[in-house]
Amino acid sequence: MKTNQKSEDFVRLGSIISRTLKNCRGESEEVLKIWSLWESVVGEAIAENARPAAFKEKLLLVNVSDPIWIQQLQFLKADMIAKINEALGKNLIEDIKFKVGPVDD
Repeated sequence: MKTNQKSEDFVRLGSIISRTLKNCRGESEEVLKIWSLWESVVGEAIAENARPAAFKEKLLLVNVSDPIWIQQLQFLKADMIAKINEALGKNLIEDIKFKVGPVDD
């Protein structure tokens, strides 16, 4: 690493973070909304074993505790999509993908 680099070679970290947040803000806000209403929409038993992990375009990625829950939730997917969209007041989710992953708070 050179110790005599010109100051114009450096980029302010704050500007990079700001640009990144502007690009991601819409999706991250939606995930926070979905996270906050999750248990009231899906119920306590499902909420203990499945958690929203990411939201991209119209796809919600949900982590589940084990493969058995993936199978069970596949049967409930259409109902879950309808209830989440109703709670959000708009049709944001068209599909849900379930995968085994962390479900802890």
